[in-house]
Amino acid sequence: MTTYAALLRGINVGGSRKVPMAELRTLMEGLGYDGVRTYLQSGQAVFATGQGDEESLGAELAAAIEKHFGFGVDVIVRDHAYLRAVADDCPFPAADLEPKQLHVTYFSAPVTEERFAELDRAAYLPEEFRLGDRVLYLYAPNGLGRSKLAGDLAKPRLNKGLVATSRNWNTVLKLVELTEEA
Repeated sequence: MTTYAALLRGINVGGSRKVPMAELRTLMEGLGYDGVRTYLQSGQAVFATGQGDEESLGAELAAAIEKHFGFGVDVIVRDHAYLRAVADDCPFPAADLEPKQLHVTYFSAPVTEERFAELDRAAYLPEEFRLGDRVLYLYAPNGLGRSKLAGDLAKPRLNKGLVATSRNWNTVLKLVELTEEA
């Protein structure tokens, strides 16, 4: 059995694409997943299974959500070891920062510096971003809501061909904790 976190993109925001967490848990249990738990209303679920891999599990869950709720949701599935590595490999001094200053964008596939070459990084300072293994770490000292860099990083042309979903540092750490326990 491997423990995973499923990251659902763009649900329960602004009153649309509602996915009640109790229904999501029931749906996932119906797929045969064990130890299903959800975290917050913004689309995180933890589960264990001995079948499939990250990609096939994400596709299976996305198809089940669309069938049950009637709309498509992008789903990224990552295992505990990966989530732990993302937290451990943070290029910013996470322990010295407020959690609202640090965010991680998870991508469905690897990304390279070339994808972001058009951005003049110096123009955004003190905001910064760094890439990792299928993730982007964003340091936004004034928070995400005031971040010009965050808005520009989310532009469709920079994320073309990828599923991307962001989480704050508290959620990053909580997912490591939850997948460790399951």
